[in-house]
Amino acid sequence: MLLKSVFFANAIASAVASPASLQKRQDVDSYIEAEKPIALQGILNNFGPNGNLSRGAAPGVSIAGNSETNPPYIYTWTRDSALTMQSLIHEFLTGNTSLEPLIQQYITSQAKIQTITNPSGPLSDGSGLGEPKFNINLTAYTGPWGRPQREGPAVRASALVAYGNHLLEQGQRDKAVQNVWPVVRNDLAYVGQYWNQTGFDLWEEVNGTSFFTTAVHHKALVEGQTFAEALGQTCEGCTVAPALLCHLQEFWNGTAIVSNYPTANDPKGRSGVDINSVLTAIHVFDPAARCDDVTFQPCSARALSNHKVSVDSFRAIYGVNQGRTAGQAVAVGRYPEDVFMGGNPWYLATLASAEMLYDALHQWDHQHAIHIMNLSLPFFTDLLPGIKPGVYPSETPTYQKITSAVRTYADGFLSVVQEYTPADGGLSEEYDRDTGVQVSAPDLTWSYAAFLTAVARRDGSVPSSWGSSAALKVPGKCTGASVKGSYAAAKPSW
Repeated sequence: MLLKSVFFANAIASAVASPASLQKRQDVDSYIEAEKPIALQGILNNFGPNGNLSRGAAPGVSIAGNSETNPPYIYTWTRDSALTMQSLIHEFLTGNTSLEPLIQQYITSQAKIQTITNPSGPLSDGSGLGEPKFNINLTAYTGPWGRPQREGPAVRASALVAYGNHLLEQGQRDKAVQNVWPVVRNDLAYVGQYWNQTGFDLWEEVNGTSFFTTAVHHKALVEGQTFAEALGQTCEGCTVAPALLCHLQEFWNGTAIVSNYPTANDPKGRSGVDINSVLTAIHVFDPAARCDDVTFQPCSARALSNHKVSVDSFRAIYGVNQGRTAGQAVAVGRYPEDVFMGGNPWYLATLASAEMLYDALHQWDHQHAIHIMNLSLPFFTDLLPGIKPGVYPSETPTYQKITSAVRTYADGFLSVVQEYTPADGGLSEEYDRDTGVQVSAPDLTWSYAAFLTAVARRDGSVPSSWGSSAALKVPGKCTGASVKGSYAAAKPSW
């Protein structure tokens, strides 16, 4: 037994941070210091009315990217804008008070967007809230598109709840009730009514049911209920949250998430391995949660197993990943069968792969232990050959070695992004799978937002808990219960 322990300790010691890895970490630090102001300005450039690239967008409205054709991204997407605003709200909450006017402009613009009748429908029955994109002058986009996309209202609700909670903490309850809640109320009503209907996934390609959509719906209803109660309001649709949690478990196949279940009319041939599952983990990250499998927390065995499966699916298919072996970070795309714009790595996908690991590190530190299970063991053995299943308390040397290895791995994804970031710091949507040269839309708003959130988590700056620990009970039988919503135009007045 003693000989086995000595062998194991030596094996672990050989895998921890070397002087070379420490130098890489310092290089990443320097890159972050230079890139962070560029990323923030990159976002602001894409917001109307004053952004340098916003092309006359209405106040609080962002373009998706600086590309008019191939791909045409001078539109505003509900999902992309909400994810970006989540990043900006976090920046605001951690000290950048100059962002508050833009946040308020965004809320006003979203109140207007909710009222726009569009090909998905009107506000009166809520169906129009599932429209994925709009013209930047706040009119409906009427061309053909993959619609509806049902995750947008939930992500927007989560962003606004974060700001609304700040107003409550500052004693500005009236502003939260009058300006934030009416927009959130419509979005929560939409989720409660339409969650059980099919729609297009966040990549706008698969019409069916999506893991990402189901998870963000569940999170929005849970935190929306708490927000409503704090305001003295009611959220009838929030009562269906347990049903969503139940269906969320159906995407798990034993080793990874099957990210989409397409309808019969969609093309087959995709494995279901998709980075949208890692994006899910970082969106539902709760810093106060344990490593809960049912909500797919970043430190959970399911999330770590899925991270390995998802990342490994790109190792052999991209030329830029040549020589990057198991346990080394790689360039990451959307899904391995992707052909859009040549099927390349995406900055936001590579950054999400890092961010999930920073989230996990925070959760382990909060819990003062790492529990390696058989399911998550392959993830850990890539980083520390010889590691065994078990519980490793934070006061042990092995805990320190594990967390050091995971942090080095996470930093590796930032190093990949650094390698393929041009001298001016601009982040496009993608970088070429063989050469690393930027392709697709330049100055992608979501790419910049993904950078800011990843480095915030690396620095230990995390969002508030959304109450996941009180929403872990999975019903014994899944139902499709929904609640018909009521909708009304919101009219913020700051």
